[in-house]
Amino acid sequence: MGVTTRRHGSPVPRLLLRTGLRGGHLYTLSGAAVGLCIALWLRAKTVDQDERGNAERRALFVGLWPPTLWLIGDTLERIRPTETRTKRRRRHGGA
Repeated sequence: MGVTTRRHGSPVPRLLLRTGLRGGHLYTLSGAAVGLCIALWLRAKTVDQDERGNAERRALFVGLWPPTLWLIGDTLERIRPTETRTKRRRRHGGA
């Protein structure tokens, strides 16, 4: 006799889709972040010893971005077909 509730998830992915952002954009940003991380890491090897710690930490920080961006892109790709089907149903009078 329990009431079942349907979980709608976070509104953030839908907001990102409404702004025009798509999964492919985030996949591209993820690849660019990998390149930036490598560039920062290589640059860290060229600075003097006093600055090297900061430069390496910066490269590691940027290195955390790619998986986050990739997963957000996956989420957008996963909910996008659902949003499209829902809009089609509404247009054609379906439930």
